[in-house]
Amino acid sequence: MRVLFVANPEKAHLLAMVPLAWALRTAGHEVRVASQPKFADLITQAGLTAVPVGRDANLWQLLARDHRIPDWTWDPAYGLPVPYDVVDDPARGTWRHLADGYAEALRTWHRPGSLPMIAGLVDFARHWKPDLVIWEPLAYAGPIAAKACGAAHARLLWSLDVFGIARDHFLRLKAEQPAEERADPLADWLGAYGRKHGFDFTEDMTTGHFTIDQIPSSLSVRADLSYLPMRFVAYGGPAAVPKWLWTAPERPRVALTMGLSLTDHKAGYAVSVQDVLDSLADLDIELVATVPESERHRLSRVPDNARLVPYAPLHALAPTCSAVINHAGFGTFLTTALYGIPQLALPWDFDGPAFARQAAEQGATLVIRADQATGQAVRQSVLRLLDEPAFRHRAADLRDEIHALPSPNQLVPQLEELTAKHR
Repeated sequence: MRVLFVANPEKAHLLAMVPLAWALRTAGHEVRVASQPKFADLITQAGLTAVPVGRDANLWQLLARDHRIPDWTWDPAYGLPVPYDVVDDPARGTWRHLADGYAEALRTWHRPGSLPMIAGLVDFARHWKPDLVIWEPLAYAGPIAAKACGAAHARLLWSLDVFGIARDHFLRLKAEQPAEERADPLADWLGAYGRKHGFDFTEDMTTGHFTIDQIPSSLSVRADLSYLPMRFVAYGGPAAVPKWLWTAPERPRVALTMGLSLTDHKAGYAVSVQDVLDSLADLDIELVATVPESERHRLSRVPDNARLVPYAPLHALAPTCSAVINHAGFGTFLTTALYGIPQLALPWDFDGPAFARQAAEQGATLVIRADQATGQAVRQSVLRLLDEPAFRHRAADLRDEIHALPSPNQLVPQLEELTAKHR
């Protein structure tokens, strides 16, 4: 069969799709990956065939030029934006909050993020005729193109399913409203493209015919939808293993890595890396901190027990560690969890706080809100992770849970069956 992957130009979202794309490819299926033209190199670096569609548009620059939000810069707030913040605080889930939240999300990121690709993707889909379209949750060009060509389609998550949960809440409340007050901004927007391309809106356009979830059940939160669990496979792009990682460390190794998304968009970290380095300076550990060059100017000193590198492949670094400090980002957290390593999560934006709460309940992770992550608090938590065996035991349980899930290769027959069902 022919399978078309669709991703908005966000690196972390695209990387989460690569292992499944390769599993389908090696099973003999034809695979294409569509995104904006500027992402073609990132796709082909993964050995996959890119389909550049539409035009390049930087969402962050578009927001900065929006006259309705003067002097805008990306300063990430704590937790999830509307309407998805209902996951952080269900009490916010009123009809007005959710309806207005969808309108706001469409205006600020859903519409400008997807619009540049829609027409080109529909044209390509009608030409190539994929059997299955797999799209990441923000790439709404995917379901539009799938409906336009008659393909089955599915979401592939790179986070907790905050999108499905918010939609569940919204639909429940919508049904309780008088008919004339059932505003549905997302359905109206998707439906307008449906009419343009000759089909009617259906609810699967918001959440797919089914959803591929890479988060193990002990950490996931799910909506009332059809989910297909899949084992997370670490892929972070082109990487080389440095020589210092060839041998086991002589002292317990602790990694500090706060991800790339914030620095890629020039937002910086919510945590003071200097405070963390200073707080661990006298411990008998080897601290490896991945700090990009753009953040080095914030540091005035580096302790003797610390190694600073701009990047290290986490799937090579994590197995050598006794603990990892991170931001509870999807790829960073799950890559570390693959190897049964206890973690200290310092979450701040999007689903990080909700994800970290789930991880703390599982038992392998300690959590400190990023703006409360003082050096002393981080130090105490790291010492607990190193000294208390319970964290290692629960980290091993989480590792085993992840490895018990179907690999991307094992998922292929189910995808074939579901494609035949939903086409």
